[in-house]
Amino acid sequence: MTGGWSTGSSHFDAFAGAFVAPIVVIGAGIIGTTIAYDLQLRGQTVLLVDRDTPGTGASFGNMASIAVTEFMPASRPGVWAQMPKWMLDPEGPVRIRPGYMPKLTPWFLRFLSASRPSKLRELESAGAVLRERVYEDLNALLKETSLEHMLSKEGCLSLYTDEAEFRADREHIEILERFGFRHQVLDGSVLRELEPALTHKIGKAVLFPDNRSIADPYRLVVALSERFRALGGRIEQGEVGGFEHAEDAISAVRLKDGRRLEASQVVVAAGAFTARLSALLDEHIPLETERGYHTQIMAPGISMKHSIIWPAKAFMVTPTGGGIRVGGTVEMAGLDAPPDYRRAKVLVKRAKEAIPELRAEQTTEWMGHRPALPDTVPVMGRSAKRRNVFYATGHGHLGLTYGATTGRLMADLITGVKPPVDMSPYRVDRF
Repeated sequence: MTGGWSTGSSHFDAFAGAFVAPIVVIGAGIIGTTIAYDLQLRGQTVLLVDRDTPGTGASFGNMASIAVTEFMPASRPGVWAQMPKWMLDPEGPVRIRPGYMPKLTPWFLRFLSASRPSKLRELESAGAVLRERVYEDLNALLKETSLEHMLSKEGCLSLYTDEAEFRADREHIEILERFGFRHQVLDGSVLRELEPALTHKIGKAVLFPDNRSIADPYRLVVALSERFRALGGRIEQGEVGGFEHAEDAISAVRLKDGRRLEASQVVVAAGAFTARLSALLDEHIPLETERGYHTQIMAPGISMKHSIIWPAKAFMVTPTGGGIRVGGTVEMAGLDAPPDYRRAKVLVKRAKEAIPELRAEQTTEWMGHRPALPDTVPVMGRSAKRRNVFYATGHGHLGLTYGATTGRLMADLITGVKPPVDMSPYRVDRF
């Protein structure tokens, strides 16, 4: 950086002759790393902190999808209609571990409240505002970091066995039509011209050309962290254990190993772990973890250009730089329960229904934590209790989708620039 150098956890401004504490960003997933990068690009002094190395949390194993069509709230009527069937099915797309239900109940009641028709329209609009910015912000970010090659050119196919399955998903498609999404309904023969590996049992599909994918989300975060460092940003590995208070602000972040990091401002972007940190600031965010599973198949025996989803079977398949990734499902069991990799195996079994020649060879299984708010709209904004604290969390399945946009909007807020959208729907104290 011109006019100064790093020393300890602060930055020395040679012109002002005083140490300037950095902006401390907690969380080195796609959200935190993008915020840190954007702030550093604007000339701020930024310190990025995570207990692990960049990109090894949810960003490591997400489904690599830029899912602009998935902005609508999860609590809509079509989901409620299927919920009892899903929850009674041990291999269903939604699983709540019985012992976790008492802890989940307050969150679930808020989820229920978000399903009121008037509330649904409000939440749809809040998601649509972010969706409209996705490619403007993402393309700019990829271009300035020379990472354009990571974004696919192909879209996503939504699969249906027959008209009954297509009608069951009609509510979803009607919402997309209302918001003007490009899509094309295809019959089975046209579908197999696009993706010959798909089974002949699929009679219909909808192509969403704007739902593209990233070749390797983990590598994307690593590359962004490297660009951040090249701009003068610093990364510290350590687990946050507390904060030092100065009146209505935070003066330092304390790590569990005893290190103390001075801070001019603090951004909490720790994904599903954000609620534990906000509780230390007496700010309680109704954040849960939707535990997701994937299987990475390095030798699938087939090739695909498009990602696919099969709504009736509740799974997704994405071609990535390292083979085929099969994922999906929601498990509510908290942050500490061990993984249940039977969930991942069920997804592979279902993927083989769609892709009969798929070979599950040279595989790895993964479980990660998606930060889920009951209304499906992320928190992005200033703390209601500490004037120099900001939150960016609760992106659910859309962390990768909204990453570049969140970086832009949060950097605007933190540096005092008026964001290009109304940020009130994303405030932390809306619950």
